[in-house]
Parts: sequence; C-alpha cells; structure tokens
Amino acid sequence: MRISELSRRTAVPVGTIKFYVREGLLPPGTTTARNQAKYDTGHEERLRLIRIFVDIGGLTLSSIRAILAAIDDEHVPLNDLCRIVHRAMHGERLVADALHAAVGHLADARDTVDSYLESLGWVVAPDAPERDIIASVLAILRRLGWAGDETVLGPYAQAADELAAFEMASVTARASRAETAVALVTRTVLLEVALVGLRRLAEEHHLSVHFRGSAPPNG
Repeated sequence: MRISELSRRTAVPVGTIKFYVREGLLPPGTTTARNQAKYDTGHEERLRLIRIFVDIGGLTLSSIRAILAAIDDEHVPLNDLCRIVHRAMHGERLVADALHAAVGHLADARDTVDSYLESLGWVVAPDAPERDIIASVLAILRRLGWAGDETVLGPYAQAADELAAFEMASVTARASRAETAVALVTRTVLLEVALVGLRRLAEEHHLSVHFRGSAPPNG
C-alpha cells in the first residue's frame, strides 16, 4: 500500500508516519519510484503498536524506541522483556529526593523497600527503578508525618502479586517469538493503564460510600 493508504487505515497522519520513520520507530517502506514507497501489513501493525504506546501508554519516543528494540531483538529472552519494558517506562522519572523528601528519609525508605521485597521472596533486580520510586513514596509519607513502612505496602503488594500471576497465566505462546513479545508488551502497557483507572474508580466509589451524608470538612 502507499503511505496515503497506510495513513487512512491507521488514522495516523502522513506527516506523523514520516516522522516515525525518521526517528527509527517505523521501518521505511520499499522504494518503488522517486519519492515513492510501498508499505505492507507489517508497517500497519507496527504503527498501531506505536500509537498504543503513545496514545494510551503515554510513553516518550525514547521509551518506545527502547521497547521496540527489545521486541525485535531475538536474543532478548521473554522473561527479561517485561524488565526492559518497565525500565523504559520509568527510566526517565525522577525519583531521588522526590517532592523535596529528606535525603536521609529516602535512604532509610530504600532499605525498608529492599528488606520488604526480600521478605516477599520476589525475584527482582537490585537496580529496578521501581525500588526507588516506592522508596520515594515512603519517604514523602514519613516527611508528612504518616506511616511509611511495609504495613502501607502490604495490601498493594498482595494485589499486585495476584494481578501479575493472573496476567502471566493469560499470556500464551504465539506462532513466533516476535508475536509473543508484542502480545506480552502490549498487555503490560494496556493493563497498567487499566489498573490505574480501576483503582481511581474504586477510590471514588469508596469515598462516596464512606462520606455519604457526612458534613463537609471545615476550611
């Protein structure tokens, strides 16, 4: 198909498609004539995947580039793929001294997170960025005078463990390693967004029930 047809089928503007090609996210089409190229269904599928990452996942171009490279690399084991995806998704997030949390509190919180993960028996890399993200949250809670220890993390860890087990059990091997990788990464990105949305809706529901009929707070 020509680029105009690819644009029509994916609802992505021609200029955006050309930009993705220049950025190395989308392979160039097969040249058929001067200033003309032909694209196929592989381009269409890759383009839809990119738009999922951009429009739903809210990922940056550098994160998408890293994820696509991992998908395309046949030497990357599937059990390492999610780890690479998570780092690409959170690697640009500032976690040190978040919201001016005290540095000493951050170091203590990181020790708490490391000890808690070890007690859970989870096999996770020591340099996983999520460790620092969670530590930053605990440090901020402590700075605000609230509890910031493993008792706060317990319910979330239990829910996360059950969800992750369910997700992995739902991923089945496809015809090729590349197809399985795409399915795994797509589910990871989409379901994380769904999880955040469901938690917000559940919180809204429970707040409505909890404060139903109560007087508004002063101030």
